[in-house]
Amino acid sequence: MYTVKNRVVYLVFAISTIVGLWSCNKDKNNNYEDIPNVYVNLYLQPDGIDFIPPNGWKIYDYEGYRGVLIYRIDQFTFNAYEMTCPYDPAEECAKIQVDASGILLVDSCCMSTYNILDGMPVGGPTTLALKQYLTEYNGIQLHVYNTP
Repeated sequence: MYTVKNRVVYLVFAISTIVGLWSCNKDKNNNYEDIPNVYVNLYLQPDGIDFIPPNGWKIYDYEGYRGVLIYRIDQFTFNAYEMTCPYDPAEECAKIQVDASGILLVDSCCMSTYNILDGMPVGGPTTLALKQYLTEYNGIQLHVYNTP
């Protein structure tokens, strides 16, 4: 049987739970604002001088904030990721690397792991996918950029 006291206890519990869950989303893992928006406008020839085979990848250390990793899914599809881990980007060590399997991207600082196919997190404390750059491929030239 519910009394007024029980209802108050349940109401306080419900409100504190909602406030607690809401405040958990206000931590450093809620958006990409902490990764500086560095201008990226890169042109490559992935079948020529900048060769990237299907299921292969290449790193451009001097692009983006801490580098850009370009992964070639198939002959015509590319993904480009900012190499800064979004979990705690202020840390100097917050930079992803391709692991030995070639399938996962790992940040050795917080130990977050990401799928190289789509940049989605698969382990560690992060809940955010890697920041992606836009790609356009015309069969000869790949354009990687972050502004239209």
